[in-house]
Order: sequence, then C-alpha cells, then structure tokens
Amino acid sequence: MAEKFDVTVIGSGPGGYVAAIRAAQLGMKVAVVEKWPTYGGTCLNIGCIPSKALLHASEMFEEAGHSFKQLGIDVGTPKLDLPQMMKHKDDTVASNVGGIDYLFKKNKITGFQGTGKVVGAGKVSVTPESGDASEIETRNIIIASGSVPASLPGIEIDEQQIVSSTGAIALDKVPDQLVVIGAGVIGLELGSVWARLGAKVTVVEYLDRILPGMDSEVARNFQRMLQKQNMTFHLSSKVTGIDRGEDGQLAVNIEPAKGGDAQALPADVALVAIGRKPYTDGLGLEDAGVALDERGRVRVDRHYQTSVEGVYAIGDVIAGPMLAHKAEDEGIAVAELLAGQAGHVNYGAIPSVVYTNPEVASVGKTEDELKAEGIDYKTGKFPFTANGRAKAMLATQGFVKILADVETDRVLGAHIIGKNAGEMIHELVTLMEFSGASEDLARTTHAHPTLSEAVREAALALGDGAIHI
Repeated sequence: MAEKFDVTVIGSGPGGYVAAIRAAQLGMKVAVVEKWPTYGGTCLNIGCIPSKALLHASEMFEEAGHSFKQLGIDVGTPKLDLPQMMKHKDDTVASNVGGIDYLFKKNKITGFQGTGKVVGAGKVSVTPESGDASEIETRNIIIASGSVPASLPGIEIDEQQIVSSTGAIALDKVPDQLVVIGAGVIGLELGSVWARLGAKVTVVEYLDRILPGMDSEVARNFQRMLQKQNMTFHLSSKVTGIDRGEDGQLAVNIEPAKGGDAQALPADVALVAIGRKPYTDGLGLEDAGVALDERGRVRVDRHYQTSVEGVYAIGDVIAGPMLAHKAEDEGIAVAELLAGQAGHVNYGAIPSVVYTNPEVASVGKTEDELKAEGIDYKTGKFPFTANGRAKAMLATQGFVKILADVETDRVLGAHIIGKNAGEMIHELVTLMEFSGASEDLARTTHAHPTLSEAVREAALALGDGAIHI
C-alpha cells in the first residue's frame, strides 16, 4: 500500500524545501521528490550559492592586486589558484546542501529520489534512475520544479566552450576572451567573475541597455562602472550564430538588432545568459489537466492552486520574477494557506540584487515605471563619495536613490549601487512592507560611520535636504 502524506512537494530548491519545512512546522506529514542526487535545486547546487562563492573569491583576488597597497598591505602580486577557488565553491555548495538534508531529518520530512510526475489529484509517481516507479498518495501536491537556462535557436550548449551558467561556474581555466550573450543579472555576475580573474569580457545584448527592468539611471551608471573594469558592451545587437574554427576558437557572429553589417567576435568561451524558462518536462501536467500559460508557466490562482484541485505551484514555474527569495516566500505562503492560515506575498516589496562589485540592489518601482504610470513622485539621492565609511573602505562608487509619492511621502521604490548594496536594501524593503514614508526613515537613527547612513541621507534629501552634501 502506498504511503500517505498531507503534502508532497516536487522539487527541493528554495521554494520546494522551504514549503516542505513550513508545512512540517505546521503539523503536516510531508514528502519531497527530487530528481537530483542532492537537495537544493539549481540555487544551491549550480546557481546562487556557487556563483556567490566565485564572486566573493574573485573580488578578494582583485582587491589583493589593486587595493591592498593603498591600505598599507603589501602582499606582492597575487597568484591565482583556480583549482583551490573551485574547491572553495564546491565546499560551499556541499555545506549548504548538507544543511537541507539536516533540516529535512529535523522536521521529519520524507525524501524520495527520482523524477516526480503528477498522476492526478492526490497521486504522484516517482521514477528513480534505476528500478521501478513507486506511487505516493497525498492530500496536496506542490509543484516547485524551478527553471532551466533558455537557449538560442541553432546554438548548442556543450558546457565546455559554449556554456550556460552551469558551465560558466566550472571552467578549468580562465579564458583569454569570453563573450557573454545577454546583459541581465546572470551574464553580468559571471562575466565580472572571469573579468576579475583576467579574461577579456565582451557582453552582447539585444536591447539598448543592460539590466532590463531595472531603473534606467542605475543601469546607465552601472554600465560605465563595468566598462572601467574592462568589460566591453555591444548593445542593440543580436547573435546570429557561433562558428567553431579548426583551432577550436569560437567566432560569435553578431549584427545590429535592427539590421546592418555583421561582425564576428573571437572567443575561447561563449556564455549564453539570455534568461531562464520554467521547467515542466516530465511532470505529467498536461495529462493531469494542469493548465499552462502562453509562456509555459503553470497557471495559478491567488492561493497558488492550479486548475486541478489540490495541486499547487510556486517559484520559477509560475509567473513573477525568477528569484530564490520570491520562491521561498511563496513556499511559506502556500504551506500556511494549506494549514488554514492567511499566507501571502507582497510582490511590490521583493528586492532584487546584482552581486557584482559594486552591487546593485532595488525594490519597488523604478523611475521609468512611475513616469509611465503618471504617478507624481519625488527623488532623493545621496552619493557614496560623501559617506565617511565608504571613503575609509575605498568604496565610494555609486549612490542611493529613493522614490516617494509627492502627496503622501510613501516610499514607492529604492535603488542602490554600491558596496554591500544587497545588505542595505532591506531597511527599505521593511519600510515599504509597512507602507512607510521617507520621513520615517529620515528620522531613524543610523550608526556612524556606516554605509547605511547614505540610505538615511537619501531619505533626508526627499525632505529639507541631505546633511552631508
């Protein structure tokens, strides 16, 4: 007889494992089906966590070579030990993945290794790599299968020379020339890793700007910073193909997006980073009657239920930003809804971070969006060049920008370029979660000297003016 559960989660990425743990905390009997040999999904195994390990390590390498001397630290010219850097990345992954295994045991969650398939309401089949399939009976099913890298027609990713993000975090040597296709978060983060380690990085983007969807002023300033880090950009350009020469060298063929003369960019490695797409292969959704939208995402109602009663979906596989923390919040929300509580996610206050150096962080509306919506807003800005702690840290690049409603002073959005921007954005997320005004932030004491004082100064700038500029 099949074992019975209250909730069965398909996928153990940030959305899936958080949903499982929260459901278990609320007294439910929980199963998780994972097709990979380890838990954690893309984020922990080949995405967020390993990339951040390489971003930090490469940043330390660059600082040792360029900033230490100014701080009075003479270590000579640093030497790159790429195998050790990759070991650090792998050790970081192993530690985080092992943490999920521990949490599942702690919360008495049953794991099933194999490919999960929705057979129908209340039934999930699990097919291991070898052996017969088994079936789970469950009151509720949560689809948390995540996403996979999108690809370009006619370009075959081999994860050796033509790579997705998966291959880009596992190169065995620094390429002399790296061409990044796509100027979104993933392309810029991984491009910056290899640029810091010595690669000549060229970024090709179809649109006329980098970081589509982020504040355009922030994007323009950030591009200039990256260009000073020896990254070259071809905007408003499309990739038409990649040729491989007899010597193994790649030629990435590009031409203007609106048509014009073509050119070939030489490359040792080409990184395809044009975004991600929902992963629904093999889940049996069509046969089970689970409806998808025009972009292949699972359709859900405001309670995350699909077109089949008792079947829910969260994370990258549904509409919304493909962010691990968005998936986590949805995982908590759906577990609480199943327990009869009022789970919810405030999609207007989900932060986004680009973990480059400097970092870029944002939450809420951009100036572009406020203008398009005809909202009367005011802007408060403060540069890190006027921040004492930033000067001491040699981290004066960037600024804080806060957008607030003219009539109510309610903060509508915030954008930061700077050292540790991803950490600083959260006081603005909290402020927006509680519908706070810029004056609330301006009147809140900030420790001195800290980078976060720049946030307060930007809020002061929305009133009578910043103090230190």
